[in-house]
Amino acid sequence: MANPSQALGLLCDFIRFPSVSTDPSRASQVAACAHWLAAHLQSIGLSSEVHPTPGHPVVVGRNAHVAGRPTVLIYGHYDVQPEDPVGLWQSPPFEPQIRDGILFARGSADNKGQIFAHIQGVAQTLAAQGTLPVNLIFLIEGEEEIGSPNLESFLQAHREALRCDIIAVSDTSMVAPGVPTLTYGLRGIAAMEVRVKGPTMDLHSGIYGGAVRNPAVVLAQLLGSLHGKDGRVLVDGFYEKVLPLEVWEREAWAQVPFGEKEIEAITGAAAVGGEAEYTALERIWGRPTAEVNGIGGGFQGEGTKTIIPKEAFAKLTFRLVPDQAPEVILAAAERHLRAVCPPGVTLEVVPGHSGEPYVSDPHSAHGKAAQQALARVFPGRSVALTREGGSIPIVNTFQRVLGVETLLLGLALPDCRAHAPNENFPVANFEAGIRLNQTLLEELAKVTVP
Repeated sequence: MANPSQALGLLCDFIRFPSVSTDPSRASQVAACAHWLAAHLQSIGLSSEVHPTPGHPVVVGRNAHVAGRPTVLIYGHYDVQPEDPVGLWQSPPFEPQIRDGILFARGSADNKGQIFAHIQGVAQTLAAQGTLPVNLIFLIEGEEEIGSPNLESFLQAHREALRCDIIAVSDTSMVAPGVPTLTYGLRGIAAMEVRVKGPTMDLHSGIYGGAVRNPAVVLAQLLGSLHGKDGRVLVDGFYEKVLPLEVWEREAWAQVPFGEKEIEAITGAAAVGGEAEYTALERIWGRPTAEVNGIGGGFQGEGTKTIIPKEAFAKLTFRLVPDQAPEVILAAAERHLRAVCPPGVTLEVVPGHSGEPYVSDPHSAHGKAAQQALARVFPGRSVALTREGGSIPIVNTFQRVLGVETLLLGLALPDCRAHAPNENFPVANFEAGIRLNQTLLEELAKVTVP
């Protein structure tokens, strides 16, 4: 079995690549990370290939397949979010540091630490036994953080080579430290940018104020119209296709050792908010939202500049639940905004990326196998069955293109600060992830599906 410090050192080497997929200036670093990963897969005894795409490469690794064994595909991504704002990091984002048993670096939790735990689980099994109990495929892409624009066409082109019985992904979270978690649902997403344009130039607010529509004021009115005082989204038809929560779900989630107090502590929010008739976890895991991700326009410097800005913009995302369709929600939101928008300005709505929501049956044969694997790695703790508030659009694509379900076995913690400065991943969770890979493959090898 490999030395734990050696596995951790290799993870740090993996993290040092600034594989930011959204930054064109770093395309060579993204490609270098892909080739490093492929070489590492070969070094542990798998075959590997780096497949170019119109964007960033896809890395595929596999063992020698044996007839009669089930095939498990493990998916992950090697691209990461930008590190901005760099000044808020306590240590350089691409120079991993371990403080109090926690690894700090961009990508440590999302997703390099989690996918590398699976890789090291396979490495240790092959080193000890020379074989795996299943036929295995690693599929690791470099564009997840920009919506996986080229992965569906890759799946279509390689459908036969990627044929499998079940998919496993560790790109989600545990509900609390030491609590094994199986996620069986994900919210979808639909993004848009809203631009309000007024005069052809910034105007003197004293000379023209009160006579010319202020795009920043109009934008604020539009954004304010999205929600009622009770937290509900006011877009007509927004809740029309939303599936109600099952009774067993609400009962199970009520037992999860994570709630409003923990959310307030982690986020620093003075209080939680949202739809009054739902708990905080129910809002995150089972209810749709409309969020403002950013606002811009007008003077942003020190002091005062008395202008009416010529334009203002906002970036919006809608988190969706079964059975909401991204294109339907985007169209409804645009109709709402245009109906509210007053005359005197021009409204532009630009659709962004989208992904469908996903839900599976955690009580299926594969779901039970995953729960058994989690119980073995975290003995004495009940397995939490949850949904995830975030989105992994490719999971729904797997279901549609490959025709198989996905097991989501999170290893990060709620305070991992994914996408934010000081992203982190406990070393203990990395080591538990190595064991989870080994027990998961053992349990999945036992599954017989009619």
